[in-house]
Amino acid sequence: MRSVLLVKTSSMGDVIHNLPVVSDLRRMWPQLAIDWVVEESFAEIPRLHPGVRRVIPVALRRWRKALAQGRTWREIGAARRALGEQYYDFIIDTQGLVKSALISRFAGGLRCGYTRGVAREGLAALAYDCRYAIPRSAHAVERNRWLAAAACEYPLDLPLRYGLQAPAALPAWLPTGDYAVLLTATSRDDKLWPEAHWIALGHALAARGLRSVLPAGNAREFERAARLAAAIPDAVAAPRASLSELASVLQSAHCVIGVDTGLTHLATALDRPVVALAVSTDPALTGVHGGRQAINLGGIGQIPAVDSVLASLHPWLP
Repeated sequence: MRSVLLVKTSSMGDVIHNLPVVSDLRRMWPQLAIDWVVEESFAEIPRLHPGVRRVIPVALRRWRKALAQGRTWREIGAARRALGEQYYDFIIDTQGLVKSALISRFAGGLRCGYTRGVAREGLAALAYDCRYAIPRSAHAVERNRWLAAAACEYPLDLPLRYGLQAPAALPAWLPTGDYAVLLTATSRDDKLWPEAHWIALGHALAARGLRSVLPAGNAREFERAARLAAAIPDAVAAPRASLSELASVLQSAHCVIGVDTGLTHLATALDRPVVALAVSTDPALTGVHGGRQAINLGGIGQIPAVDSVLASLHPWLP
């Protein structure tokens, strides 16, 4: 094989779950050229993997809101031309949505995806040349890996490796000394962990010599992070930062505790000790997935206790 195009556009966690596919492919074919189509807001993530040759950003979310504007169609045309510049041995759509399937049609090559019965949107299967029945009960990371392995015909027993390389430079606002990252924000309120639990956890970490760093992605999240930081000794509500900067912060953290959000999966991909807090989602399908340092607590209708978090962190606490 000479080249493969991966189609996984969003969301952040889904994009991170697709990174091991790059590692698997490059392990089998070290000289393989791998390109990746991704939503523009997450383009920094595949760029952190040295095995990705070219990232082709799309803006489906933004384009849908401005279909009457000429600029939108010019950008769509530019994306189609970028995808058509090369013929790929395989085009692998691990997203399984109609939008990702349509994107796969913009490029030339053998299009591979899920069967109608297991794709997230069954109609997407109509766009593929080859379809594979990957179990829906498997974790998202393994579904991606199994689909690529089935399409390209290589073994399923390769070691799990995300392959990210975060920038070495740390932002100036980061406190000195050991710190833990508390990822308190998520896109859905039903995924949130109670604020009183975060404050109790922050006090326990401070008693062990760890400062708490609380990132935020928008004004509402920053308000919450600032409120929590004010109640935790020596905590820092982080200013808004790029994904590359946050990757550096996570890479140097002593440990990471987070709700079901993309940054929690990013910390796992960077091989940090992570405790993920599920409240309304099933960790077996979309929890952190990365060996003994990736610990899932809770589940649908369950709220992990602070003591359980501290017990899970015990091997890595000062």
